[in-house]
Amino acid sequence: MPFKPVENPKCPKCQKSVYAAEERVAGGYKFHKSCFKCGLCGKFLDSTNVTEHEAELYCKNCHARKYGPKGYGFGGGAGCLSMDTGAHLQGDDIVVNRAPLLPKAIAKAPEGEGCPKCGGYVYAAEQMLARGRGWHKICFRCGNCDRWLDSTSHCDGPDGFVYCTGMPF
Repeated sequence: MPFKPVENPKCPKCQKSVYAAEERVAGGYKFHKSCFKCGLCGKFLDSTNVTEHEAELYCKNCHARKYGPKGYGFGGGAGCLSMDTGAHLQGDDIVVNRAPLLPKAIAKAPEGEGCPKCGGYVYAAEQMLARGRGWHKICFRCGNCDRWLDSTSHCDGPDGFVYCTGMPF
């Protein structure tokens, strides 16, 4: 049987041969390292953020914007923030004013069941125990000096709050 040379696969972006030392694989296609970038925003990709669609590469955000669900609450595609207008893909150098981050609201628990300081629900991951009740870590502060407390550095006060150890009552 005569020797038949193996033909190297062609890169879907540039149609040139891709050799093993320079290949990047996505969706069963082999690309050159320099061709392995998003088809919309041009960002270089790696195995953690690449999405292939019909032999075209996209970063996860651009793929979601182009092929994800549309409508209220999706911001033009799944995985996008609702305030994302896609201006960075249009080539416009627009700086968008962003709203300041507000503190997270804590859902109120029924009277006598929540955090003794703020009255909100206390979940196991954030719970500090004192006086037979669960407190939020952010609410577990000295009633006198406002210092952060832990399970070894607090004492119970007569008024239902916690204080630094050694407080005279």
